[in-house]
Amino acid sequence: MKVSVVICTYSADVYDHFCEAVESIRTQTYDDIELILVVDGNEQLYDRVVEDYGHLSNVKTHCNEKNVGLSGSRNNALEYVTGDVVALIDDDAIADERWVEALVSVYESTDAIAAGGRMTPRWVAGKPGFLPPEFYWLVGVNRPGFAEDGEEVRNTFGSNISFRTWVLKELGGFETQVGRQGEANLQAHETEFCARMREEYGRGVVYNADATVGHKVFEYRTELRWLLERAFWQGYSKRAMETIVTEDSTDKETEFLGELLFDAAPSRLGSLARGPTVAKLLQFVMLFVLTGLVGIGYLYGLVKWRD
Repeated sequence: MKVSVVICTYSADVYDHFCEAVESIRTQTYDDIELILVVDGNEQLYDRVVEDYGHLSNVKTHCNEKNVGLSGSRNNALEYVTGDVVALIDDDAIADERWVEALVSVYESTDAIAAGGRMTPRWVAGKPGFLPPEFYWLVGVNRPGFAEDGEEVRNTFGSNISFRTWVLKELGGFETQVGRQGEANLQAHETEFCARMREEYGRGVVYNADATVGHKVFEYRTELRWLLERAFWQGYSKRAMETIVTEDSTDKETEFLGELLFDAAPSRLGSLARGPTVAKLLQFVMLFVLTGLVGIGYLYGLVKWRD
């Protein structure tokens, strides 16, 4: 089984991190891999990518004529893939050396049409003590209890997800309206695609906890203001996705909200009562603040995105 790994980038400021992501793929334990490197509308950066990687036999490169965002860049990559499976990873992530091998094992042992894995944090500037683990998903990391190994879920993170190539092409790729580009940091294109995939084929993404990718959490992503804004726009994005996908695509969010209110909050309150600390208090407060901001973002989306 041949795997096409797609990495998109757009800024010279993160080039060193992009190179680390590329090297993590080039040192995989699985051999039959091709790399598709897409630069989003930055010709100078593209020249640098070609100079460093264009001579490699298993690497293909592409530069978008203009900035089209992550969704559009991944769609453009589909013109070059020749693998049976397309695996996606971001330019600020580092794959475990067995990542592709673990993804392939899902396809070889099941009839899966999509497979994904676990995102672990790489705290570049230290872990913020006020951020409850239940909201690690705001920084692109799996929250505790996300899924059981081998479970079929709606989607995994877009930096650790793969699809059979025919699925991506048959469904026309990712919806660019909910990608990372332009207004409001919309963050839903992998979720939207997986919801469409479930509508069409009745299938989700098989989760393999052994397929791990480390996501770099830079300093700005640990700042309170950034996290608050992120929570708001996540709620907004969920509403945007609902107007594009006809099935009820928020079941997972409703389930998560129930876990927060009826499991996490009471558990944290009990822990706080038994042994109060400043960190416990801050995380308890943030649990409700972040939940509220996601809700406010969703309500704002109701006004901006009408059925």
